[in-house]
Amino acid sequence: MSTSSSSSSEQEEAGPRGGAAGGEFDQGPSSSRSRIRWSNEVWPEPFLEALAFQLAVDASLSLGRLAAAHALFNIFQVSTTWQAISRSDLLWRNLTQRIWNVGGDDLIRATWREEYIYRHRTASNFRSRRYTYTTLHFVPTDNNNNNNNDGLSCRRLALSGRYIAAGFSDGAVHLFRLSTGAHISTFYPQHRDRLGRFSSAVSGIVLSDSRLVFATLDGDIHTAVVGGDGAAPLRRAHLGDVVNDGALVDFAGGDQWWVGLFAGVPGHAFHIWNGQTEELVFVGGTLTDPEAVMGWHLLTELTDLIGRVRVTGRGTTALACTSLRAVAFDLQNQGVVLAEEEFRRGVVVGSFDAANASAVVADVRGGATVRRVDDLAEVCRFSVRGAAGAQGEVLGCVNGGFGVVWGGGIIRVWEIELYGQYLYSFREGIGICNALIADERYVAACSSDGTIHLWDFGAQ
Repeated sequence: MSTSSSSSSEQEEAGPRGGAAGGEFDQGPSSSRSRIRWSNEVWPEPFLEALAFQLAVDASLSLGRLAAAHALFNIFQVSTTWQAISRSDLLWRNLTQRIWNVGGDDLIRATWREEYIYRHRTASNFRSRRYTYTTLHFVPTDNNNNNNNDGLSCRRLALSGRYIAAGFSDGAVHLFRLSTGAHISTFYPQHRDRLGRFSSAVSGIVLSDSRLVFATLDGDIHTAVVGGDGAAPLRRAHLGDVVNDGALVDFAGGDQWWVGLFAGVPGHAFHIWNGQTEELVFVGGTLTDPEAVMGWHLLTELTDLIGRVRVTGRGTTALACTSLRAVAFDLQNQGVVLAEEEFRRGVVVGSFDAANASAVVADVRGGATVRRVDDLAEVCRFSVRGAAGAQGEVLGCVNGGFGVVWGGGIIRVWEIELYGQYLYSFREGIGICNALIADERYVAACSSDGTIHLWDFGAQ
């Protein structure tokens, strides 16, 4: 394990500082001081909170999320009255939810102020390449507990606050605890007659701290309750119909919705399930119609990625991409297309990912663009041409502020909020990478030998 410091400077901390009461506005004639103090006394606290909130949000939109802390620092130095709003839990809650895209039930620190500071410091670590690196290992086995790693390939990775899950070409999903790296459980899809050698390969994982949901190429969806040191028995939530729907090439979602991207049968590209009731509520879409034949080939051979689908923001929008086209659609009004775009140069499907309000996609010539997920409008662009290996393989993933790209054995990082600036490469080379994922704290990759590599940027 290699470790580097995750501490941030005091100037990065969002919150009030020490100093003379009243701050810079206490300089000058006494009449001026009295006028400002009188104004502070009559300004209601909700007004000051709203002003601080708006100034911080404006700073984050124009200069990036880390700039919000500096704006707040300046606001809190105006006077003791203004400094007092820094103790408002409601202000910190609103700021954390808006700037860091944290849900109302996602508080993991004692207060919302501590949550905001933690998120800020973690993002600062991410920008400055301060992380802890470790690897996770396990012994792959088949359904009969026999050692079996012949031709085994990691197909999907998923992260939650407590766990990381890895899904493989043999249908197994391995669950690990992030805090210790301990292997907790292995799940196998329920046995049934298979159409093709890889019909039970994992095609997508939805993971939270309380539930694991994963899908396989034949369209089956399994779920299990997780927590503590183990998990409940696996249950099949949906029985796939590969003959009538095609292969389920990618699967994503959250608590509210699950979305499957299919290829093989025209007009059946998207399937949407209610994540609470597990009811199938929509079937339709033509995104993968040109890749129908390739969809069938996936069942018998591990070909290039056909398409990816992501559920973004607050879980109300889905964004899907093939090598030819991208489409964004509304999950609350199933099937309503919000935006779509065709790519003349062709897209490297493995480079596509989306999180919060941003998506990144790279074309076959090495140009990458950052898009807004709701309308696919371009935010910025950068080049990943130098990141591609000898065969041009590229895998990409994003979190709220950074794009992470593997190519040629190296993982590189760009900022994607403003300019697409290249930041750095990871110190560790991992060789051939089969799966890559990032959230606001972690980056995880699985190399061709089955080793899971984990980089932790969390503030200590």
